[in-house]
Amino acid sequence: MPWDLAVVLGLLLVCIVLFIIDWPRMDIVALSAMVALPVLGIISVQEAFAGFSDPNVVLIAALFVIGEGITQTGIALQVGQWLARSAGSSEAKLVVLLMLSVGLLGSVMSSTGIVAIFIPVVLNVTSRLNIHPGRMMMPLSVAGLISGMMTLVATPPNMIVDSALKSEGLGGFNFFSFTPMGLSVLVFSVGYMLLTRHWLTNSRPTTSNRARRRTLKSFIDEYQLQGRAFRLQVPYSSELVGRTLGELDLRQRSGVNLIGIERQGRGKTYLLNPISQTEIRPGDVMLVDLVHPENELEKFVDDLELNVLPIDDSYFSHQSKNVGMAEVAVVPESGLIGRTIVEENFRTVHGLSVIGLRRGGEAIKGAVADEKLRPGDILLVIGPWKQIHYLRTQKQNFLVLSLPVESDDVAPALSQAPWAVASLAVMIVLMVSGIVPNAIAALIACLFLGLFRCLDVETAYKSIRWQSIFLIVGMMPFAVALEKTHGIEMAVDFLMSALNGAGTHVLIAVLFVLTTGFSLVISNTATAILMAPIAMSIAKQLDVSPYPFVMTVAIAASAAFMTPVASPVNTLVMGPGEYKFSDYLKIGTPFTFLVLILCVILIPWWYG
Repeated sequence: MPWDLAVVLGLLLVCIVLFIIDWPRMDIVALSAMVALPVLGIISVQEAFAGFSDPNVVLIAALFVIGEGITQTGIALQVGQWLARSAGSSEAKLVVLLMLSVGLLGSVMSSTGIVAIFIPVVLNVTSRLNIHPGRMMMPLSVAGLISGMMTLVATPPNMIVDSALKSEGLGGFNFFSFTPMGLSVLVFSVGYMLLTRHWLTNSRPTTSNRARRRTLKSFIDEYQLQGRAFRLQVPYSSELVGRTLGELDLRQRSGVNLIGIERQGRGKTYLLNPISQTEIRPGDVMLVDLVHPENELEKFVDDLELNVLPIDDSYFSHQSKNVGMAEVAVVPESGLIGRTIVEENFRTVHGLSVIGLRRGGEAIKGAVADEKLRPGDILLVIGPWKQIHYLRTQKQNFLVLSLPVESDDVAPALSQAPWAVASLAVMIVLMVSGIVPNAIAALIACLFLGLFRCLDVETAYKSIRWQSIFLIVGMMPFAVALEKTHGIEMAVDFLMSALNGAGTHVLIAVLFVLTTGFSLVISNTATAILMAPIAMSIAKQLDVSPYPFVMTVAIAASAAFMTPVASPVNTLVMGPGEYKFSDYLKIGTPFTFLVLILCVILIPWWYG
């Protein structure tokens, strides 16, 4: 074996071992290998860094942003709510609708992201149907993995095999090239899970993550806020009508903390965030917080001719789509230290009201707005969810400690959902038509999402999984190194001689087994980078079309059903489903074998 090939294989083996033991992080391992290859003289610096200019890397980054836009606008959430309504009391119907919804949505966004969104939805529905969540979490993860087989942009391995074709001067796959195979596996998986879900536990869970998390009512109880919130209607005769909140300055004038304003419009009731420019209209209902209601309420109502409306303990739960709460810690380096909420103009600056304060574990009674803040103080804030989510980015002053369980069911940019759908449709049309390259189509969709305020720039940057991007960029030089050192050629020669002239179907089966085996211990992205050149070389030696072989690599890279660590999707559902390692083997191993059979039969037929 040539020394340079031995070095490449040795370095690759070290990377695989480090991937398996998960230390250090995979992106650090890949980038270290990317640096080592040119240092050892195996490849040039230009070849090592070529991944940074690869259009598919840009495309993958853009798709993370698009997936976040779909999440922020609540599209996936609304699908989940439709699922809960449509399933009724039928467990079988729930399995079918869940898997089809996740499979189709995951075809245009991250499979990990879509599974994370659906976990609380599934927990809600299974609790209502009185079934163990383990009977639904496995179908959820299987559908999430299969969603990667649905379209060109569904998962990085698909784009990697497409890039391998184009690097040889061949035409790549189009947007829907994967769909026939992906749909076949998805439909087959639905029938499989309807049968095998009975192999999973039937017992009722004693606790769940959702049950352990606090609700809006829990916050009210812990901060001793009962009896402090009131709804006050503004009649035509009130002196408040026609005046702005900035002119009125209700806090300074009457010690009233205005939380929100209910206003009728288009047959619905909206809860407005009170800002200084907000003008009071007849019929508005002010939601106020009174620290000493026994002393303040009667005088305030009489002076301003207001009507007191009923409010009960469930009010905030019913309004949870419009208004939220969060616990926020004041960090030691915060500029708020030594200042009060009033001095900071907290509501004007952050769009949120502070209604509670805990210090040393105890809730402070009285007017928290006049308390000088100390390091470690915990504030309970209330206001629009969008402002609460934005507060999470203000890490120089705050640390958002906890959100109530109701936050799972709220999208920060829900009103922009139609624009997000339109942006997604534009991307798909551009990709299918081929008017512009796929990376450009995805970037156009990202710009539209920003233009229509589906998400802001900071959220967009944070949505990109840089670890995945650098893992791809760092592993790409291995394909070049193996080709330059004739490693791929030797591997293909070994396979061909071992199989002794076997036909296409046998070679597809072997490629599937090898790819699936690698994807169980290293990421499916790294697996696709290593296996795509081998698939191309096999086709070249046989002098046949490479499309069936690279398609096999792409499908097999997403078929990580057998272990909880084979994919983040599997890991996500392990806790909520209360699974053991053996559950994945029990469900995943037979299904992987059945997908192998499907690939051997269908791929040569459709792509041969």
